[in-house]
Amino acid sequence: MAASPIKEPVRIRRKTLANGNISLYLAIYINGRREYEFLKLYLIPEKTKADKERNKQTMALANSIKAQRTVDIQNGAHGFKGDYKEQTLFYDYYNALTEKRKKKESKGNFSNWASCLRHLKKYDPRPTLTFADITPKWVQGFHDYLENKAEAFGCDSRKRLEKRPLSQNSKQSYFNKLRACLRQAYEDGIIRINPMRGIVGFSAQEGTREYLTLEEVRAMAATDCDYPEIKRAFLFACLTGLRRSDIVKLTWGEVTELEGRTRLIFRQKKTGGQEYLDITPQAAELIGERGKAKPSDHVFGDIRYPGETNDSLRIWALRAGIDKRISFHVGRHTFAVLMLTLGTDIYTVSKLLGHRELKTTQIYAKIVDAKKQEAVDNIPKIL
Repeated sequence: MAASPIKEPVRIRRKTLANGNISLYLAIYINGRREYEFLKLYLIPEKTKADKERNKQTMALANSIKAQRTVDIQNGAHGFKGDYKEQTLFYDYYNALTEKRKKKESKGNFSNWASCLRHLKKYDPRPTLTFADITPKWVQGFHDYLENKAEAFGCDSRKRLEKRPLSQNSKQSYFNKLRACLRQAYEDGIIRINPMRGIVGFSAQEGTREYLTLEEVRAMAATDCDYPEIKRAFLFACLTGLRRSDIVKLTWGEVTELEGRTRLIFRQKKTGGQEYLDITPQAAELIGERGKAKPSDHVFGDIRYPGETNDSLRIWALRAGIDKRISFHVGRHTFAVLMLTLGTDIYTVSKLLGHRELKTTQIYAKIVDAKKQEAVDNIPKIL
């Protein structure tokens, strides 16, 4: 006998209004009672592509609210108390965590959570999947799926000439997203035992980090770039180690003068950490004069979209005689390697880069060690 499907405690309902718009509301079923929550969200008649896009975003918001209400019910919020929290729908809960990260964390981290969700649904497409179904065997199965079956770009509509397995770091990232979800569910009291416990994850693969030597930075500084604002911003990254996202959002209100030095006081976009960074006179020259700029005005102008920026950087580098695969982030790598090469201790470099953990900075130390070993190997024979 087939098991009866699990009834969703929260459903999105629609009501057509006199003006032709459709009002969205939630029907909430708990302990035999039905309640309604009107979302004040409306779908409009789709006459243009813009109308379709607006409705798509409205439905995404409604589904996000629905997911959060489902989690709230299982956690005992709104006066409800679920006796069996392990019957919480897994994908609703995971989606609610993802939406929280969309508001608070970097776009890259949010994208990783969303990509993991697509792989989870490919591994187990059941919409009624609950936490009761998430056993150690299920978790190990997802691990094996990532290891042996998952493909890069395998969860979207884009076609590729050849299928490629996930990179080692993608495997680690996606498995860690599941780990974080289950840990949060345990802390929320939804599961009594974390099924992830005792299961070994993936180790990270140390990637190569492209950087420029001091001579190459000087060569680029002496060479014209098609976009002067991109040149100014990239050289600023080489001298400060700031990420593209922090340079783009840097305002004059975050630039101060203190005892003859120029100091940046800003909050990192990626980590949210508050930073105090004294910059060199050369970097201060790249900032330029404030003039009549308001505190809310941006220091740097338009440096285009990331893809356009990187294309311009590569053309500029080739013009300077540098045949390396340059991206804007290479400026940050260059700063780190230059600091360590000049003898700055690794702890200070870590603070300058705003790293949370010293091990992140140690990757650059290995680059410097390799350069030292190469130099030693080039010592000519004297006997």
